[in-house]
Amino acid sequence: MSSDPPIPEENTGIDLARSALAEARASARERMGKPGAKGSRRTQRAARPGDARDPATFGDALLGLISERGWEVPVAVGDVMDRWAEIVGADIAAHAEPLSFDEGVLAVQASSTAWATQLRLLSPDIVRRLNVELGHGTVIRIEVKAPSGPSWRKGRLRVQDGRGPRDTYG
Repeated sequence: MSSDPPIPEENTGIDLARSALAEARASARERMGKPGAKGSRRTQRAARPGDARDPATFGDALLGLISERGWEVPVAVGDVMDRWAEIVGADIAAHAEPLSFDEGVLAVQASSTAWATQLRLLSPDIVRRLNVELGHGTVIRIEVKAPSGPSWRKGRLRVQDGRGPRDTYG
């Protein structure tokens, strides 16, 4: 048999938790008031500087997670996409938008066919600038996508498998 006193039936659930918390608080108050009592966990940890259990800043914890998971390149590419205008310049950024980065290939959407041609000519210089920011060899090439032509698909109701606008001419 157990040496604990029987629990009254009316004390269940939340009442038990409240009474246990009240007992723990009273016990802690008694211990802290006595001379020679051990300090709290906070003071015990502070006595050992450089301990691995010490709390870390959120930034340090995030950097540790990034390096542990091997996410350095994707995070750096995301940073470059945020700072696109700063890296390539305001003129190019006004007419080109980075879309994606996959295995060393940066996909860029141009605002016009003329700017697509210009970006293809400038791509070695842009790759060089990006590799300065990201590290040598991160960006291998830039794939420039020109704007697409007009779409004949307008509205909800349309022919799914027809020839398009030519089918009524003949």
